[in-house]
Amino acid sequence: MSAGTPRSLASSGQKSIQDICHPLSAEESALSRSPDVLNPSGAGEKDLSLPNGTPVDTSSPASSSSLLNRLQLDDDLDGETRDLFVTVDDPKKHVSTMETYITYRVCTKTTRTEFDLPEYSVRRRYQDFDWLRNKLEESQPTHLIPPLPEKFVMKGVVDRFSEEFVETRRKALDKFLKRVADHPVLSFNEHFNAFLSAKDLNKRQGLALLTKMGESVKYVTGGYKLRGRPIEFAAMGDYLDVFTQKLGTIDRIAQRIIKEQSEFLMELREYGPVYSSWSSFEEELHDPLEGVAGCVSNCSSALDELTEDMSEDFLPVLREYVLYIESMKNVLKKRDQVQAEYETKLEAVVFREDKKTPVPTDVEKCQDRVECFNADLKADWDRWQNNKRQDFRQLLTGMADKNIQYYEKCLAAWESLIPLLQDKQEARGETN
Repeated sequence: MSAGTPRSLASSGQKSIQDICHPLSAEESALSRSPDVLNPSGAGEKDLSLPNGTPVDTSSPASSSSLLNRLQLDDDLDGETRDLFVTVDDPKKHVSTMETYITYRVCTKTTRTEFDLPEYSVRRRYQDFDWLRNKLEESQPTHLIPPLPEKFVMKGVVDRFSEEFVETRRKALDKFLKRVADHPVLSFNEHFNAFLSAKDLNKRQGLALLTKMGESVKYVTGGYKLRGRPIEFAAMGDYLDVFTQKLGTIDRIAQRIIKEQSEFLMELREYGPVYSSWSSFEEELHDPLEGVAGCVSNCSSALDELTEDMSEDFLPVLREYVLYIESMKNVLKKRDQVQAEYETKLEAVVFREDKKTPVPTDVEKCQDRVECFNADLKADWDRWQNNKRQDFRQLLTGMADKNIQYYEKCLAAWESLIPLLQDKQEARGETN
């Protein structure tokens, strides 16, 4: 994207909502099996390549993590066309007589002419991010604003100043800014510019105008029932309802798995030392028993890593998209309010006594708002779908990679015990 004014959003030619499959369904191309898996005989006849033309090596990867690196190749190549890079890092705890809070460093690198300098480094706390999102919602009501992580302590986390909680929030805030920076309209917002570059934010209450606008729309549409959403927007609402149910089910099951893994981990940590203490009473079995204790210890460490990855990497993505769904539903509601306002004014014109008077300007402006809302919402919907497919492909691939690593570590641990048992058996045979 070059520096200057943002690109205009397309108002037609969008993909039909019916053509978009559920991200967790068997029909989703990004998560479904390749035809070559079902037909191995034709695997050598088809030349596979990434969407950008990069050839794909179909041989077995040297390690399980190479599969994840291969799928991330496209995302890395996209960075060549960007002109705004934002990162959130270096969280610091601040303690004062009035409050205790965490700030994060926000680093920006850009070639855009809207910025006075090519690089910026500022510190922001959570309420600054919240201010930015409110400003974006206020100034860009027709667009989907990425969600922020929950303000209060997340489920399963007790201390909001713990390293685990702070790191989880840092990742979420970093993703929020990156999504805004990649948006062709939101990234040019003046409030976003100020957030990235200003040392001190002038955070006035910016919701007053938005509240008044919302009240005026409610007043105009009071007692009026919307004729009905257009089919494509009604399909969006139905899709979001189903998607919410699927994510909720996966989140509940995943939390149960984490709980059971944590309980199993506690059992393993008690199980291994039993063999170690037993070995002190069995001179003949000392080495094998110590080997078993070592295997159990290695398996418990591997399980601890797997559980931690699931808690810190898997669950936050699910929660982010639950919040994303709420944001999308709010945009749909605002679109419906604008449509209801337009229909109310249009009916007033249709049923008036003087038929020769031209259509009032405010009706035409309201129609333009509806068309603008529709175009922006369609464009943001397509962008959200693309991001979702990439995120879930990376999420599920990472989950598969972590499970492969876990079982490889457990297998290697128990295989290391076999030589000890064989050496003991051979030594006994020589003695006999």
